[in-house]
Amino acid sequence: MPTASDRPPSTLCAVGTCDATMEQSASIVRVMIVEDDLGTLERFAKAISLDPRMRVVEKALTGREAIARMSAAHPDVLLVDLGLPDIRGTEVIRHAARTQPKCDVMVITVFGDEHNVLGSIEAGATGYVLKDCADDDLIKNIIELRAGGAPMGPGIARMVLNRMHVKEPSAPREPIGAVVDAVLTTREIEVLSLLARGYTYAEIGERLGISLHTVTSHIKNSYRKLTVHSGAAAVTRAAELGLLRLAGDEPAR
Repeated sequence: MPTASDRPPSTLCAVGTCDATMEQSASIVRVMIVEDDLGTLERFAKAISLDPRMRVVEKALTGREAIARMSAAHPDVLLVDLGLPDIRGTEVIRHAARTQPKCDVMVITVFGDEHNVLGSIEAGATGYVLKDCADDDLIKNIIELRAGGAPMGPGIARMVLNRMHVKEPSAPREPIGAVVDAVLTTREIEVLSLLARGYTYAEIGERLGISLHTVTSHIKNSYRKLTVHSGAAAVTRAAELGLLRLAGDEPAR
């Protein structure tokens, strides 16, 4: 596959043109695709290549091939199928979470059941969409992912929300309060609760009156405390502990 280094160099740059080109190149989203069906892989690659905001930097037909090439590709976004011929897609996701912490992972698959959805989120995926999505929707999902969102198909989102609806305990709520004090701060819970409701990092910052950097810090602290690798996994884990605030529980601002 040709890369930027394979292109013939231009003879001269006008003053300031090279710097502008480098800045534009740095903003391009680098995408790696892991998909065992060649036709589907090429469809995704063509759709992404037609958008000037992103570029396909690597393609792999198997999980082991993806793991071997990932470090050199250094993607911003990893699109990964779950039903690979050699290893599970979740193994590729875990490898990405360990070795490419700044890479956003989106599953794109035919599997929409709870086991695969939750397993992928726990492994480190931030987005989860089905393969029958339109090409335009695929591009929108990638942009949303890089903006701090967690794109999911409507049916997938409903499943995750249903999973998050923790039943009210019959015992007093004090033990949960103790867990809150031990695990997450009040601000971290606020941030995760808004993330669970579909707000992007920027929207959370605006709503809470804090900077984007502070939002990111709170979410990364939540990763460490909850021993997870993505915002979606942090939301799922916090929901399991009964820590998230529903819309009606959010303090007025």
